[in-house]
Amino acid sequence: MTHIAPYNFGLDKNGANYVPLSPLSFIERAALVYPNRIAVIHGEWQITWKECYDRCRRLASALKKRGIGVGDTVALTAANVPAMYEAHFAVPMIGAVLNTLNTRLDAEAIGFMLQHGEAKVVITDREYSAIMEHALPMIEERPLVVDIDDPEHQGGKLLGEKDYEAFLLGASA
Repeated sequence: MTHIAPYNFGLDKNGANYVPLSPLSFIERAALVYPNRIAVIHGEWQITWKECYDRCRRLASALKKRGIGVGDTVALTAANVPAMYEAHFAVPMIGAVLNTLNTRLDAEAIGFMLQHGEAKVVITDREYSAIMEHALPMIEERPLVVDIDDPEHQGGKLLGEKDYEAFLLGASA
């Protein structure tokens, strides 16, 4: 005879005992539960979960102000920098698609992916400006280009219309 533990009865998933955790609900919950705990460290720069959530919302707002919405593609080429992390939350916040581009690809492959993916915005770290400088002219309609000016990297150049931090400043959290 099979013994069934009494604590297995009446515990179907409901609002009192189960909430699915998606990346968007995760960051919102982290900001609520751990607002003053460190979330991101990059060199000397660090921010809390609340600050990180606010920055993600500002990026989402800035993208939305530029007409980016459901189904639009935001391409990103960067190393493991804060802007990369923030984009993984901000882009889905507005229903857009994040296309993270492999930093090891050549300009032709990147250009093809930008065109094929119909990128409306390209967020790019100046560390990869040599490749992006050759990839961007391959696109029929130039997207908005936002530069990540990472203080941890020397070299490269800015290619875009806006710097990432300036892009965030004009938006609300």
